[in-house]
Amino acid sequence: MRRTLIKSAMIISMDGAIGDFRTGDVLVEGNRISDVRASIDLGSGATETEFVDGTGRIVIPGLINAHMHTWQTALRGYAANWTLLEYFRRMHAGLATVFRPEDIYIATLLGALNQINCGTTTLVDWCHNNPTPDHTDAAVRGLIESGIRAAFFHGSPKPEPKPGEPHFSEVPHPHGEVKRLLAGPLADRNGLVTLGLAILGPHYSTLDVAMHDFRLARELKLIASMHQGGGPAKTPGGWEKLIEAGLVGAGINIVHGNDLPDGLLDRMIDLGVSFSVTPENEMIQGHGFPITGRLLKRGVRPTIGIDLESVLAGDLFSAARVALSMQRSLDNAEARKESGTIPTTTTIPVREALRWITIEGARMLGRENQIGSLTPGKLADLVIINASDLNLFPVHDPVATVVMQTSLANIEAVMIGGAWKKRNGRLLVEALDTKKELLAQSGRRLVQDIERQGRAA
Repeated sequence: MRRTLIKSAMIISMDGAIGDFRTGDVLVEGNRISDVRASIDLGSGATETEFVDGTGRIVIPGLINAHMHTWQTALRGYAANWTLLEYFRRMHAGLATVFRPEDIYIATLLGALNQINCGTTTLVDWCHNNPTPDHTDAAVRGLIESGIRAAFFHGSPKPEPKPGEPHFSEVPHPHGEVKRLLAGPLADRNGLVTLGLAILGPHYSTLDVAMHDFRLARELKLIASMHQGGGPAKTPGGWEKLIEAGLVGAGINIVHGNDLPDGLLDRMIDLGVSFSVTPENEMIQGHGFPITGRLLKRGVRPTIGIDLESVLAGDLFSAARVALSMQRSLDNAEARKESGTIPTTTTIPVREALRWITIEGARMLGRENQIGSLTPGKLADLVIINASDLNLFPVHDPVATVVMQTSLANIEAVMIGGAWKKRNGRLLVEALDTKKELLAQSGRRLVQDIERQGRAA
């Protein structure tokens, strides 16, 4: 059995029973964490073990990116100046329509590899540009090839309808296609890549379609995730009808949710709905302020996602910092308004933000017993940060160093399921330059094709 022992590292376990260690060891056996404590002595078994010197390093659980449209990787930065309305028109009704399966494949592969590079070990890939089974299979193939742990949330494209075609809001999620995936490439529900549904929800579909899609998710025991917000709802009062039908509860995931009224938010929380916030993109594109603070006041923690690399960077540390900073700013402003002076203490500690991108992401996926913390018995998904780097040294509070100061440059190593995916600051990927060139070619062709059609103006 493969065995790795990380020695003498600063450890942030994100497990309250285990705690943190200023100096400690992590033992990995096979694909799981087997021990975390101040000092581990293997005795006679030491000769069969890979030893990793953790001096000056911080070990944390692998990050969990709760929401990203990985198919847009070849268009990095292209949508940086668009509002949400421009994005609907220029991406979904424009660029998305000229994607070929090979574009989906290379974007998903390189997007997932970059997530590993940035310290993400589990990616929720919200794939809603899959007009054919070939497009879907290309996305799944890219995730599998990357080696990342992923939840592939199968969605549906959103083009403008051609004459005689129904609007996408009137099209139920394809039952047969979902069952095909469950019987084929995503048959193993405990595999490295698993299946979820990226449905329209009542904000973007008719009530009949929403009812169909929620029932489909329940029938197949799959997480159903949906965007909530961005203009008027397609079905006003749709959530109330879904709640009355008994279809809203655990396994339902709301992305954004900026304009949810308080009463409805309370009902959703009582029913066990989870929430994924994409703070940076929500503020950039005009969704409104993230609902981080509204959730925290109700005793609920958000998960954090990147959303769109066509707009911003794929670094989850930055996304967590933005969420934390934005909510602290709102809280501070409210306190100043009430008291007329600077608040006496901060409202959200940095450890809270680290929870959002680790254990809370695992909880949203229903996998908190498998990933999200450095707990013996859980899958060995972890990140090693070089805290000796100039921008991090010296370390007074390891959690603050991770949340407030760590960047891609400090991610020294990444392990997924006991296997190294990054070592010594380099991804362990063959022919990466060739793959990057394929991504560049894809991006150029997509932009040229849509500009020829005059649909990205």
